[in-house]
Amino acid sequence: MSVQTFSDLTALARHLRDELENKRFMLLYAYNSTGKTRLSTAFKDLGKQVNADGEVTARDTLYFNAFTEDLFTWDNDLDDDERRVLELNPKSTFFKGLSEFEIENRVRTLLNRYADFGFRIDLTYNEDGSLEDGRVSFNREVLVEREGEARSERIENIKISRGEENVFIWCFFLAIVEIRLDPETTAYDWARYIFIDDPVSSLDEQNAVMVATHLASMLKEADNPPGVVISTHHPLFHNVLWNELRKKSRRYFLGREPGSGAYAIRNTEATPFFHHVAALIELYDTDRSGTLNTYHFNMLRAIAEKTASFLGYSHFSDCIRRDADDLEGRLHTRLLDLLSHGGYSLYEPTEMQDDNKNVFRPMLRKFIRQHAFNPEHFPDLNSDGSEHGETL
Repeated sequence: MSVQTFSDLTALARHLRDELENKRFMLLYAYNSTGKTRLSTAFKDLGKQVNADGEVTARDTLYFNAFTEDLFTWDNDLDDDERRVLELNPKSTFFKGLSEFEIENRVRTLLNRYADFGFRIDLTYNEDGSLEDGRVSFNREVLVEREGEARSERIENIKISRGEENVFIWCFFLAIVEIRLDPETTAYDWARYIFIDDPVSSLDEQNAVMVATHLASMLKEADNPPGVVISTHHPLFHNVLWNELRKKSRRYFLGREPGSGAYAIRNTEATPFFHHVAALIELYDTDRSGTLNTYHFNMLRAIAEKTASFLGYSHFSDCIRRDADDLEGRLHTRLLDLLSHGGYSLYEPTEMQDDNKNVFRPMLRKFIRQHAFNPEHFPDLNSDGSEHGETL
């Protein structure tokens, strides 16, 4: 797994721009507080042209991040508590050029995928196409009891939840992306790149999958899309995008190097994304090499726990023993429980004794075999858990 390090986010952003000359899509997975939002800012800043007065005269990146969400702010009508609206920042070029399009209908078509509230967008433009004033009001259909009969009634000027607000802003952004990808329009032709940072932070997993699938479909179907970087801390969202875009994309883990604080990207295209699967492959390769250490019992238990959680079990033992009559499974559970509590350290490895190796090997291979992991990742493993030319 190749690792590249960069002294700062500007250097990393410049590298991503270079990579997009050869790949259409770049996927970055990183934990929160790693620097994803700051990376998106550094990336778009590289595309700015500024005149002598400090004014931005050109740019090349359409981006979605926490700053994009801040372009929409609430006026909660604190005086009368009646007309609550989401106001659009007229100073931003994000909204420039929308006067030519039916942006409300575009957003509504997208929003209907994810939400059940209604809205109205009121926009006023200057002569140069920039936004003079913009606001969004929301409504919702509710059932009310009238004279013993339930009727649908629209409630106007409601305050939507934070999650609903984020979904609305995301759909507004997607509508602009649609305009950029439309070959018959020129409103956002300046956007050579699109950088999307964590659009699903407030969504449940079902909607995260829907967002990823829809976004990938939009990008794949475009005739001449810009270079796209998508960063996220959401593993399911990341993995769905990778499965949809892998032929034309590259993906990295983004992190920080201990000690130096440098930013590092690790190319992960050749290994499964989910950590427990990658760890299982590493464990299998280590077993085949014969260099098993005592801490590998701890690794196997951790993998079993993650697999059990993924499959909906309450305890790791549920994915080792098949039923109450599975004597071998019960033995493996007892041994793994016992041998993974020895305080074995990754940093002070101690080689397993032969008797423990004879316990560990069939335990590992049975675990792989009975959970139908992709056999391509476990070469030479027979259906009974043995290797070719070997019997258990």
